[in-house]
Formats: sequence, C-alpha cells, structure tokens
Amino acid sequence: MVVEFEAELWLWQARRPESWTFVTLPADASEEIRELTGGQARGFGSVRVRVTVGGSVWTTSIFPGSAQSGYVLPVKRAVRTAEALDTGDTVSVTVELVDF
Repeated sequence: MVVEFEAELWLWQARRPESWTFVTLPADASEEIRELTGGQARGFGSVRVRVTVGGSVWTTSIFPGSAQSGYVLPVKRAVRTAEALDTGDTVSVTVELVDF
C-alpha cells in the first residue's frame, strides 16, 4: 500500500523543542492501514514504512496518534535539514507499507 499526501509539519509538545517533528497521515488512509494491518502492528501500535519527502528516502515507523485521528510519521532532523523544512511547512509525503 502506498499513500501520497500533503500535510503540515508539527512539533510534539510533550518533549523539548526541536526533538520530535511529525506529519499526520490522512484519516481515510490511516483507517485503511489499520484494517490492512489487522492487529499485526509492532510495539506502540507502530507500522514499518518507507518514506519519501523530496529527494530523501528512509525507513521508519508510523504510530497511532493520540490526539490526532490518523497515524503520525516522525520526520527526523536530517531530512528536515536536507529538504529545508521547518515546523509549520506543508510537505508532500509518500508512505509505503514495508511488511504488507
């Protein structure tokens, strides 16, 4: 399964500034992922994915969002730096499930 979307980068307020930056996957795609994975998620409900943002490609996990309706994707500092992104920017993202 591949999901392409645009979303705003946001900062997780529970940690020190600049430590955890995320985008939220669309609610409909998140529901489809929940149905597809059917309880086969890993720790914390995570699902392994391959992500593309601009010219950056990496493997990570998405996690169920607590305050959000969809899965959340961490966007690491190295990617934000390479792609000249900052909190509040809207970014085009491609997410591909790795193990499904």
